[in-house]
Amino acid sequence: MTTQTPARDGGLLRTVLTRAALARLALGWIAVGAATLLSPLLARPLPSAVLALVLAAIVAIIVVAAGGVVQQAEALARRLGDPYGTLVLTLSIVVIEVVLIAAVMLGPGEHTTIARDSVMAVSMIIMNLALGLCLLVGGLKHGALALHRVGTSSYLMMLVALAALAFALPMMIGRDGGYLPGQALMIGAATVVVYAFFLWRQMSAQAGEFREVEPPRQAASTRSVDSSAPAAERTPLRETLATHRAELLLRSALLIATVLPIVLLSQHMAGLLDDGLARLGAPVALSGMLIAMIVFTPETLTAVRAALAGEMQRVANLCHGALVSTLALTIPTVLVIGLLTGTPVVLAESPANLLLLGVTLAVSALAASAPRVTAIHGAVHLLLFAVYVLALFS
Repeated sequence: MTTQTPARDGGLLRTVLTRAALARLALGWIAVGAATLLSPLLARPLPSAVLALVLAAIVAIIVVAAGGVVQQAEALARRLGDPYGTLVLTLSIVVIEVVLIAAVMLGPGEHTTIARDSVMAVSMIIMNLALGLCLLVGGLKHGALALHRVGTSSYLMMLVALAALAFALPMMIGRDGGYLPGQALMIGAATVVVYAFFLWRQMSAQAGEFREVEPPRQAASTRSVDSSAPAAERTPLRETLATHRAELLLRSALLIATVLPIVLLSQHMAGLLDDGLARLGAPVALSGMLIAMIVFTPETLTAVRAALAGEMQRVANLCHGALVSTLALTIPTVLVIGLLTGTPVVLAESPANLLLLGVTLAVSALAASAPRVTAIHGAVHLLLFAVYVLALFS
């Protein structure tokens, strides 16, 4: 194996450690230091104006840091190629989400429904707001676009099953809207096993079903809907890992270093958020919506850029893959945290949200079964998101 020369190493450092990446990293760690020094003051009741200002600052820094995580994950995704790259991106987002949910869940106050509210908000944001925007802008710019039906249907089958286990079944077989300990262990373990099998198939025998059906930006009249053949020969993953090992390791290290401030700041955010929502008399579910918006805003922007480039299967991989990962990893993780800490975890959803989620999955399935998706599909998803926000405050 050839070794990199110092000149190449210097070029790699300049490519990865950009000013923007270093600025995000520095901002996150400076904020952690400031929050640690000021923690005795933050633990006291703050005037409403000061509370709002501090909370807004922490949320803004977390969003900026999350953007840095997504930036590095997206660079890794481009280097590794789909479906491996998209998996790196979605798993990075899930880690941030789990950290924020756990911080609120284990913080002061009663937060038995924070996991349910956050994951439901994530479902609505990804499947209706993010996917709706992507279908709308992609359809308006490129006209009708094609998805790989087999890969997309695999995502949707996973989503239907996992959503039912997360939000509907606890109401029927559990107690007080949550699973009993034995049920939680069995459901969590089974979910992770099925997800692991899904990933194994996605990254091996069925990898072609999660790639673009057609080259982006081609004329619609020349495209084939169900062809799974890649447009060009792809570099094997093992060769990519060997050739770009230094870059992959450096980006991974930078990603981890950028995630850590989010983990540390989330604990300060949890207490302030609880206090702020209590003063406003806002719905409890609004904290879950805020966490979902913090976590998935950067990935939504990534998906919209892919839609503008005509990469509709990448949009599906990002949106559907992120939600599958959220349901398959976040819910079991929260159940384990609840069992270890003795914290109740309420997952059963309201009839209104179950109806909206069911309609969302039905609309997504109909769109995936169509030969092409258009801007009209996007408009319907955006309508469902608007109704969800209305129901949130009802």
